[in-house]
Amino acid sequence: MDLTVLYRGPLASCDYDCPYCPFAKRRDTPAQLRADRAALDRFTGWAAGASKDRLSLLFTPWGEGLVRSWYRRALTDLSHLPHVARVAIQTNLSCRTEWTADADPAKLALWCTYHPGQTPYDRFLGKCRELAARGIRFSVGVVGLPGHLPHARRLRAALPPHVYLWVNAAEGHVYTDAEAARWTELDPLFPYSRAPHRSAGLPCRTGASVVSVDGGGTVRRCHFVRAELGNLYDGSYRRALGPRACPLAVCDCHIGYVHLESLPLYDVFAGGVLERIPARVPPLPPEVRA
Repeated sequence: MDLTVLYRGPLASCDYDCPYCPFAKRRDTPAQLRADRAALDRFTGWAAGASKDRLSLLFTPWGEGLVRSWYRRALTDLSHLPHVARVAIQTNLSCRTEWTADADPAKLALWCTYHPGQTPYDRFLGKCRELAARGIRFSVGVVGLPGHLPHARRLRAALPPHVYLWVNAAEGHVYTDAEAARWTELDPLFPYSRAPHRSAGLPCRTGASVVSVDGGGTVRRCHFVRAELGNLYDGSYRRALGPRACPLAVCDCHIGYVHLESLPLYDVFAGGVLERIPARVPPLPPEVRA
């Protein structure tokens, strides 16, 4: 089967301290880092052995993974497996980019976020240009806070034209039409992020062809629904896979609502769902423009 797996291990440490980030920040102890490494190695071993499935893998760590050697190695190794269609990770791009030369550029992809105030603009842009020169697939985005708008405009003007710049609606922020229009000028798909999507009772690919896995191997339909489907390593999750409606009232995170069948985002992001790269940026339908 074609199976998309979102993996989030115990890693929680990050070299940035963004005030708007909903993820809890802490400094991982050496023991915690060893546990995260062991959990990732176990997951990578499972993926290597799951050759009867066609896998697409997205790493969504609470902290920053690519500053840790074991994440760079895992992405590199997984990119060379014939049954892995795509391997991607969310990152602040604070790491060096040379390691990507050892990965398969046809399968590796990075979902990069620019955090103004946390890293020099020129440094971030330089790394984006390095990725582009190496032929690595990547998207770049920002959180849509008012103070970030000039930074986002500057970045959009400097990025290669083929690099998609996305904008995430800031958590808890209500956008006026004028504010939303300014962000939509940069990201024509911003209206999908502007407000939460009603999801209760609607069909979603999570739990059928998309699952979430934690460091212990517990499988859930997605990061936002706590009900367990089974365990990855004993195979018990397989019996629970199947179409199902969303049990939550709304879905407000891209890694969740992109899988809703009520939205056309699998067509919009065809070939780039995991790394948030659209096949093309289409005209927005009237119900989304509103």
